[in-house]
Amino acid sequence: MNIAQIALAGLSGFGIALVLGYAGIPLLHKLKFGQYIREEGPEAHQKKKGTPTMGGVIFLLGFLASCLLFGKEPGKYWIVPVMTFAFGLVGAADDFIKIVLKHNEGLKPGQKFLLQFLCSLGLAIYLYLTGHATTVTLYITGVTLDLKWGYYVLVVVGMMALDNGTNFTDGLDGLSTTVTMIITVFLVLASAMLGSGLEIPAAAFAGALMGFLFFNAYPARVFMGDTGSLALGGFVGTMTFLMDIPLLILLFGIIYVVEVLSVILQVGYFKLTHGKRLFKMAPIHHHFELKGWHETRVVAIFSIVTALMCILCLAILA
Repeated sequence: MNIAQIALAGLSGFGIALVLGYAGIPLLHKLKFGQYIREEGPEAHQKKKGTPTMGGVIFLLGFLASCLLFGKEPGKYWIVPVMTFAFGLVGAADDFIKIVLKHNEGLKPGQKFLLQFLCSLGLAIYLYLTGHATTVTLYITGVTLDLKWGYYVLVVVGMMALDNGTNFTDGLDGLSTTVTMIITVFLVLASAMLGSGLEIPAAAFAGALMGFLFFNAYPARVFMGDTGSLALGGFVGTMTFLMDIPLLILLFGIIYVVEVLSVILQVGYFKLTHGKRLFKMAPIHHHFELKGWHETRVVAIFSIVTALMCILCLAILA
């Protein structure tokens, strides 16, 4: 492990994203790539209407450039940016339909589901062709299970669930960026501990997210859009499966999990009770907003929870 190279990958990702942010945000304004704000969302969010979106391109390009500068290893190293960009393209298609074609709903749910499925299947096929182990470890107990073909089902279902989790988490200024940045720093450390050889792409992504956060923190000057939020799921999921720690996502990705569950519970409860709501609004970050929390407080608390879970995961892996 070359610590200097890892540090430089992170710094270059940060610097490139920072430069792209300063250069790209005025361009997004000029192209009128403004965010559409749903009427049914929190009233306070209406003032954000028109803020440039599709800003995920900023950290994606910073990430890719850093990988190209420092990525010398063949094989699994490059599947990380490939899968990240594959999911990002699904989000870009969704953003394009919303912003350029002026169809506020973007991709139809079935279309987005199919594209996410194909991307997830692509990772499963890659893992199969490269002879990746089909085992999962039940941490604490130390038990290892060979899921055989069930492992590839886990890959597809897990990737799709995670991708929607990162998508739902992107609802407040800096929330998804900060939570994922903390997780990515954890992945750098975990990769080094496990000898996965994926420290460079993880560091590059962490640095690029830090650069993007400079513009995405409250009050946001740019939003990542689905281009960014779906790419986040692609990155974290791919790293997790390559590092053989898929079950740990339930801990270090607890915010993603809770965001998805809050939506599922809200919809289910609404249907069962014929119109009653379990939360003031879902995803759950909006529930806390409507209870009077400022969005910066929500981001801070969610980030602290994520950091604590990441520390717990490092202890488990040690």
